[in-house]
Parts: sequence; structure tokens; C-alpha cells
Amino acid sequence: MNALGIQLGLSFLWAFLVALFAVPSIIYIAHLKNMLDTPNVRTVHESLTPRLGGVAVFAGFMSALTIFADLSNGIQQLLAGCIVLFFVGLKDDLVSISVSKKFVGQLLATGVVMIMADIRVTSFQGILGIHELPIGISYAFTFLAIVGITNAINLIDGLDGLAGTIVLIITSTYGYYFARYGGTGYGNYVFVSVCLIGGMLGFLRYNFHRASIFMGDTGSLVCGFIVSILTIQFIEMGLRVGDPFGASSPAVAVGILFVPLFDTLRVFIVRMMAGRSPFSPDKNHVHHRILAMGFQQISTVMLLGLLNLVVILFVINFSALGNTLLLGALVAFSVLISVFLGVYQSRSAQQRVAS
Repeated sequence: MNALGIQLGLSFLWAFLVALFAVPSIIYIAHLKNMLDTPNVRTVHESLTPRLGGVAVFAGFMSALTIFADLSNGIQQLLAGCIVLFFVGLKDDLVSISVSKKFVGQLLATGVVMIMADIRVTSFQGILGIHELPIGISYAFTFLAIVGITNAINLIDGLDGLAGTIVLIITSTYGYYFARYGGTGYGNYVFVSVCLIGGMLGFLRYNFHRASIFMGDTGSLVCGFIVSILTIQFIEMGLRVGDPFGASSPAVAVGILFVPLFDTLRVFIVRMMAGRSPFSPDKNHVHHRILAMGFQQISTVMLLGLLNLVVILFVINFSALGNTLLLGALVAFSVLISVFLGVYQSRSAQQRVAS
């Protein structure tokens, strides 16, 4: 086993153990100080539950990364962005803040990585015939991508263990490719992946149904932000290094993020079609729809995790088809699932009316 393997193993173990041992203390303090999430119309849980699990994930991730990883190639700025979002999420979990304040936090974090580290999407690699992006459009698109992915992870955090499981699948996939093909330019992002996986596994020990703690915005915003940066670096690696998917890397990245992206876009479209704000909360997320079919929480999480894995295997195995065909297949598959969920929903509503 080489030195890199030992370093990765130690960073994983460190992040895992810090998160694992931090969670019971956080649960104890949250109950002591009555910092608990009250069940409401939108939530699935039925008892008062602490929301500060993200503190443990962040502590494990942050400490392991700063001890074991090389912080060049934008990782230092990634950590700075994570700190900003950590405090935004923490305030939201404790006292609840407005959407505009959350957005300002995301703007700051995104600005740090885009401007200070020059982490951005520089090319569409042939999608719609577009290659190199003008610098203004590159910054604008990168900002939308980071905020979009961050909020997609935030929005899917609606069931015990769901966001954690999806983040694990996405981060493990990226980590594998950074380890194999990253080289000097992107190789140290494998540490970002491994530290997040360790922290998340330590937390998930307490987060599966019935969860004794939730990730909260502290965790989902930080995890979403890290996933968004990994996504951009994965796409850029395809452009600069040429491995492993070359010009197909944007479509492969969309496939890797399938479940959170599909859920967010579907929910926004459904809300706007009903004449409501895309940000108005409801119980129309894909996990709510699967629960309504009669699945249990754990089987719903497993089903969505499996769905994400199947799509990842599809885009990896058929990456030679190129961006346009792959994205077309993903859109067609999304429409198919949406139609199925819609048909099932209207049928179950008719049955309720009949009964």
C-alpha cells in the first residue's frame, strides 16, 4: 500500500470517527437546550428531533481535510466557502432565516471559489454546438450550477438517511475518478471526496430511520456546495485531462447527480404549472410520492439510491454516445418517471374519493 493510500485511509478514518463521536454530544445538547425540529405539515417525522447533524459532518470533514490533504488547486477556497455556508446553515437551523439571507451566503461562498480559485465551467464541450464559453457567461453559468446543485441537495433532505445516502453515492463516484485520472491538477480532490464520505458515514449511523438526529441546513448546504465543486472539477477534468469520458463529461455529471436534479426540476415545474412559486413548500417531492405508494422510509431511500446508481452505471457505460444523446436519454427517462408518478397520484386520489 503506497503513502497516498495510507493518507486517504487515515483521512477517512479521522472524519468518520470525529462525526461518529460528535453526534451523541450534539443530540444531548440539542435536547438539553430544546433545539429541536417540530413536526409540521411538510415533514415526515413525528417526534421532536435535533437538526444539527451537519455540525458533526462538517467537523469530521474539515478537520480531516486540513490535516491530511494538499490544499492547493482550489481546496483552500472550497473550505472557505464551506465555512460561510456552515454558519448560514447553523443560523437557519437554530433560529430560521429568510431565503434572501441564505442566497447572500451562497453568493459569498460561490464568489470565493469562482474568483479566488478560478473554479468554473469553461466549456459546454459541444452541447448545442457550444464549446468555449465567454468569461461572463462562464461565471454566470458556474454560479447557477453551484447554487442549483447546493439547493438540490438541500431540497432532497426530506427523509431519514436520504440526502446522506445520495451524497455518499455521488461523492464516491467522483472520488473514484479523481483518484484514477486526477493527476496533479485534480488528484487532491479525492481527499475532499474521502473526507466527506467518512464524515457522512459517521453521521448516517444515527440518521437512518428512525433518525435520532437530522442533517439540517448546516449539513445539506455544506454537502451540496462540496458536491457542486466536485461536479465542476469533474467536468473540467474531462476537458483538460481528457480522461475518462472526454467531451461527454458534462452529460455523465448530470447522470451522477440524477436524483437530486430530477427531483428539484420536477418539483419546480409542478409548482409553476399549478400557478405557485417554485419555492413554496409542499409534499410533492419524489420521496413523498414514493411514500404515498405505500413504501416505508427505508425502502424509499434504498429505491432512490438504487435509481441513482442505475443511472450512473448507464451514463458511464454509454458515455461514448456523446452529450446530446446521453442528455436526451436522461430527459426522456425523467419524463417517463414523472408521468408514472403523476398517473399513480391521480389514480390513488380517485381511489380515496371512491372509498
